[in-house]
Amino acid sequence: MNTALRLQQKLKKELRQGTAQVIVVDPDPYMTYQPFLPEAAAGSISPRHVVVPLRRVLTQCTVIVGEVTAVDHAARRATVTTLAAEETGEGALEVTYDEIVVAPGSVSRTLPVPGLADAGIGFKTVEEAIALRNHVLGQLDIASSTRNPEVRDAALTFVFVGGGYAGVEALAELEDMARYAVRYYHNITPEDMKWILVEATDRILPEVGPEMGRYAIRELRGRNIDVRLETRLESCENRIAVLSDGSRFPTRTLVWTAGVKPHPVLAATKLPLNGRGRLKCTATLQVDGVEHAWSAGDAAAVPDLTAEPPATPDEPRATCAPNAQHALRQARVLAENVAAAVRGGPIVDYAYKYAGSVASLGLHKGVAHVYGRKLRGYPAWLMHRVYHLGRLPTFNRKARVLAEWTLAGLFKREIVSLGSLENPRAEFELAADTGRHYEST
Repeated sequence: MNTALRLQQKLKKELRQGTAQVIVVDPDPYMTYQPFLPEAAAGSISPRHVVVPLRRVLTQCTVIVGEVTAVDHAARRATVTTLAAEETGEGALEVTYDEIVVAPGSVSRTLPVPGLADAGIGFKTVEEAIALRNHVLGQLDIASSTRNPEVRDAALTFVFVGGGYAGVEALAELEDMARYAVRYYHNITPEDMKWILVEATDRILPEVGPEMGRYAIRELRGRNIDVRLETRLESCENRIAVLSDGSRFPTRTLVWTAGVKPHPVLAATKLPLNGRGRLKCTATLQVDGVEHAWSAGDAAAVPDLTAEPPATPDEPRATCAPNAQHALRQARVLAENVAAAVRGGPIVDYAYKYAGSVASLGLHKGVAHVYGRKLRGYPAWLMHRVYHLGRLPTFNRKARVLAEWTLAGLFKREIVSLGSLENPRAEFELAADTGRHYEST
């Protein structure tokens, strides 16, 4: 989206004259700002404010809501499956192009853990974030209303697998929300809940450094969150999470955030991939050895020109980390280079030294390691909000999020669960089957 937005500005004259066209193909009609998903799950931000409608911001582009299933770069043609094609059976749409930007991002990386596919929930989309919020609040309702101690214990046990940004921030924000919510339940206390973070390595939040990672562990454990390092999830069948240290936790909530992998569509492009399935790219963000093909973000293995050069010529150069900090900046350079290629101008290399990282650990709590400075607690949390508010696309979304934060500081949290959103026709189907009006029951 950011590449198209910049191209829309750089190629304004060509787009107006009709000599150029920018086509954006995406399965969703919006872009999700993923760093705000934990706050959306906790209810601090409305879910519609963490997404940016493509058609609203890309007014000079052609937006196609569909999924690319194949790319024939030799023929400069992409095969796109749209919603209309699925409904009518008309077949896939063929889109021709002169220059192609392949930036599908990443998907959750799952492992062959028994029961994971049936019991797990990811945390990469706004739909997953809101479903998880409704689910957690729903479990509190179940625990409050049951007389079965086994059901109650499983409902109040929440297991998160993966100690990176997604896992730690999601757990911290949701625990913060649930701790606040239980004050309104007459028979549940914060001590009744079990929050468990499972991490296969010996540290969490590696991006903020060892010292801040250890502080984050102390902060989480101080809130009675069970942080288990060098531990793996062995099984989650029958709603029982079995860990590699022998622990067994009956649970109705298993959140899987143990890494990501490049989008599977990359394999259908027949473009060169590296050993990890990412597109091999040059420093100019062109696909290595392929003309008129470009990439950026999680899908691209871009050489990091600011990193130390390899010790020997045979060693590969370090690549940019697949995170939003690089992706947003790569998008701008990518658009400049594509516009230059269209106009016949010079293209430039992408070079950006990693500034550091910030992470939220719940309301008014966080860690940061930016430009060598280490912050914790409220200052880090404030930096986290200020930084991401500045990176959120469009002034409209910035203003709405800022307004929500302001109102949240003046009023109490919203703890309502809207689980029926996941099955909106349930009540109508019930009424249709019984022949009775719902309000009469």
